[in-house]
Amino acid sequence: MEQLYNFAFFDEASKREIRRAILKGIAIPGYQVPFASREMPIGRGWGTGGLQVTLAIIGSADVLKVIDQGSDESVNAVNIKKLVCATTDVETTDETARASIIQSRHRIPEEPLREDQVLVLQVPTPEPLRDFEPSEAVTRRLHAEADYTGAWLGLFDQIIRFGSTTTGADHPVKVNGRYIMAPSPIPRFDTLKLHMSDNLTLLGAGREKKIYAVPPYTVVEPLDFADHPFSVEDFSGKSCSICGATNTYLDELVDEETGETYYCCNDTAFCASRVERSMGGLVHGNR
Repeated sequence: MEQLYNFAFFDEASKREIRRAILKGIAIPGYQVPFASREMPIGRGWGTGGLQVTLAIIGSADVLKVIDQGSDESVNAVNIKKLVCATTDVETTDETARASIIQSRHRIPEEPLREDQVLVLQVPTPEPLRDFEPSEAVTRRLHAEADYTGAWLGLFDQIIRFGSTTTGADHPVKVNGRYIMAPSPIPRFDTLKLHMSDNLTLLGAGREKKIYAVPPYTVVEPLDFADHPFSVEDFSGKSCSICGATNTYLDELVDEETGETYYCCNDTAFCASRVERSMGGLVHGNR
């Protein structure tokens, strides 16, 4: 087949520049490293930051998985896979365990990741202080001085107004005891998965031109108060109507015919694998 692009779309100099930013991000966990975000054949805001990270680190032997809010078959996930495959011809998979690189929008897979896997998260707004400080120069100074008063005040204001913090996603975290970081719009349910994880997590924001990282076995602590501790979404008493899982992040759905509420695993591949294992056990038991 005729090679229409350099491997992984970018020229080698561009990939080296992105890799240097990645290495600096790994060396300084949680620190936002500026990089020269490239023009991509997809619009900014559709995952260009994560895609640039993936294209910079992927090799011919890698196996790629791309998910969008838990689904392998959403428009965003499918089109990113198409672009990567067209420029690398790497193998893709829906199985988390088989993938060496997992690029994700808004979720961390339910299946725990291993040391030999890399999680790439797409990030729309990498600056956790942006809600109260619009100046990039000022936020950089605040990070340098470890002055995170604004982040704490934001959470305190939520508690005063609503009785608890209301960050449904992208809850700010402290990384390695130093930098306050935006973990991307993952739900609170996923935030604790970053803490002391076996895998490397890379976060890329194309529009904001930032790359940052959480290396393996790094302490990641959600910001909270002693009298208002961090808590995740509560699915007590609920289970997936497809696979029966009770310890996963669930989507609340409504049956159009009956109007009844039911729940399904947000991670569709994880749900399908549970059903497959269950059916395999039934078949084995019938033999």
